[in-house]
Amino acid sequence: MKIAVKAAPNNTSYESLDTASPTGTNHNTNIKKLMSNNSVINNAVKKHRSAPIGLFDSGVGGLSVYLHLAQQLPYERYVYYADTLHVPYGNRDSEDIKALTLAAVEWLYQQGCKLIVIACNSASAYALETARRYYPQLPIVGLVPALKPAVFASKTGHVAVLATKATLNGTLLNDVITNVAIPNATRITKYFDAKLVPWVEAGMPQESETAQGLRQQLQVFAQDGVDQLVLGCTHYPFFKAFLRQEIAEQQLAIKIVDSGQAIAERVKQLLLANHLLADQLSALPVEVSANERLGDTKASLNILPPLTFYATKHDEQLDAVIQRLLGKQTRINYYLSP
Repeated sequence: MKIAVKAAPNNTSYESLDTASPTGTNHNTNIKKLMSNNSVINNAVKKHRSAPIGLFDSGVGGLSVYLHLAQQLPYERYVYYADTLHVPYGNRDSEDIKALTLAAVEWLYQQGCKLIVIACNSASAYALETARRYYPQLPIVGLVPALKPAVFASKTGHVAVLATKATLNGTLLNDVITNVAIPNATRITKYFDAKLVPWVEAGMPQESETAQGLRQQLQVFAQDGVDQLVLGCTHYPFFKAFLRQEIAEQQLAIKIVDSGQAIAERVKQLLLANHLLADQLSALPVEVSANERLGDTKASLNILPPLTFYATKHDEQLDAVIQRLLGKQTRINYYLSP
């Protein structure tokens, strides 16, 4: 697996959005500018099979979605946009999240992505429908915690959802509660722990206070009759194995529900429907010029990276987190601007 890591240039032109000041008060004005931006509306996406799939998350949690996609769609190329300058989104208000999400989608659009996955539950909760309105020519897939299948699968009528505050309070999740859970007499318990994301990025040490708290929370869920546990944040599938091990050791009747597989299947359906699915012949190599640095070697190479990773803020800590999440065997390539 090869990954290219690059900090997204600060001078990227987003005439419609002030991403450097996401807490500003001019979001509505900026969004209106985006709608009138002819370069956005008229610049057609390169709809050919070798064009990449774009993924966006406020951080690195969306890499769990990438892993599902890469497993189902191994011949695709992927471009990942991590807004690490503004992470986390879960504690931001809806206008901040909307503005930052539209900036990310615009950036991926300009890279020629044939389809974009908003691999962030918080961004999907507040900005998915807006992004689809602004880019009607571009298939955009959002994340919704897999609550609906969990409700239908529950035998006890009690489902728990682990997610960020933004996701738990967002329209997408609460619409499912109103339209699916309540009519099916299913109780929904919302659970948020701000320590979980940092714990994942730290490598999920099993003797930590966070791990112990998660073990105890599983017991609480079981005692309350929860039999379906929905992972509603893209970071959380990385500790799915930990949860399953604890459930088995404690002999709890809880099933873990992750939406990543369903997202990958939806992406495949859309690519097939739009005749955009890459195959082995259409998966073209990417040219890396001589002035780009690949590790410690400067050379002109043809490579086929399954993932190109861009970050709005890049540092060595980010490299370490990516390696922890994707495995130490992962080769991380740094593409530096000339």
